[in-house]
Amino acid sequence: MSDSSRSVGLLSYETLVHAVAGAMGSVTAMTVFFPLDTARIRLQVDENRKSQSTPIILAEIAKEEGILSLYRGWFPVISSLCCSNFVYFYTFNTLKRVMVSDRSKPAKDLLMGFISGTVNVLLTTPMWVVNTRLKLQGAKFRNEELHQTHYKGIFDAFSQIIANEGVGTLWNGTLPSLVLVFNPAVQFMFYEAMKRRAGRGGRKISSLEIFLIGAIAKAIATSATYPLQTVQAILRFGQYKSDGKGGLVGSLRNVVSLLMDRIKRHGLLGLYKGLEAKLLQTVLTAALMFVVYEKITAATFKLMGLQRKLKH
Repeated sequence: MSDSSRSVGLLSYETLVHAVAGAMGSVTAMTVFFPLDTARIRLQVDENRKSQSTPIILAEIAKEEGILSLYRGWFPVISSLCCSNFVYFYTFNTLKRVMVSDRSKPAKDLLMGFISGTVNVLLTTPMWVVNTRLKLQGAKFRNEELHQTHYKGIFDAFSQIIANEGVGTLWNGTLPSLVLVFNPAVQFMFYEAMKRRAGRGGRKISSLEIFLIGAIAKAIATSATYPLQTVQAILRFGQYKSDGKGGLVGSLRNVVSLLMDRIKRHGLLGLYKGLEAKLLQTVLTAALMFVVYEKITAATFKLMGLQRKLKH
């Protein structure tokens, strides 16, 4: 394959490899650590559930609802995650080929992360709204104000939401999601910067180093944005009683109202309820994802006899 056929563009073969590898890495990692995400979302959405250590939360859920409940909603979450990471990695690496002519810098990494995250949010939010509801379907809530939903699957959930709540509901939580673009943008900025430093002088980076770099980058990004992630989960679940005003102003009021209500009821620390489970899940998932991603891209380029042109 000639260099001209792999020129910068949306249909670049190398960019496609990065996107597929990113999607496969995220699916593998999320499947391994999925129960931790179950504990996290229960603590975020169900205000009356006591904030305890992650193993205790998981034991309670398994005892009350069965061991398989820890993997409830796995398929819609994995489907959404696969699409989401494909879009993100594809956009990020396309921008990397277009914008980085010599050496990549943290500011450019951050900008590319913001753009990639925005494209991802606008395209995949409906899938995340549906999977949030399916993941919580059948859950035994401590908060009696939360009622059960009755969806028969992904397509039925889409149909019911559109028919009963309107198409716009599929983009619930878009505003905090757009703000949360800061999360993967910061994550990729730190990841790329630490990877460049570790690989100076052509040094080969080990799988353990990739794991640790990915974990540190995700821990920083998650801790900085967690309160908004809680708001995002509540809005996606669709049972928050808003003031009925739509548009950007209405969305902004909902976000502020939810944050203030959380502080009023549980104090400032209430904004970080479930953070332990989230950090465990997201840090381990991101770290494993980057290891799988790097291994798949390296193996694919080697197998196809391509020169991997990473711009550091």
